[in-house]
Amino acid sequence: MKITEIKKLDIAKLTETLTELRTKSRDLRFSIANNQLKAVRNLRANKKEIAKVLTVLNEKRKESENKSK
Repeated sequence: MKITEIKKLDIAKLTETLTELRTKSRDLRFSIANNQLKAVRNLRANKKEIAKVLTVLNEKRKESENKSK
């Protein structure tokens, strides 16, 4: 997902996406530990996606806090 696509999502959808990515990350870690996964770089890419979503989510939360004040 590109950062522009992530910025279009609302807070509820971002938290849902974050949950899905964290679940995928956990599954990838278990696959790596059991030597079932050959493409270990998938975990790194997944972590980057999580970081993007968290960044946008925090920005949106700050914006909503500033608007409420």
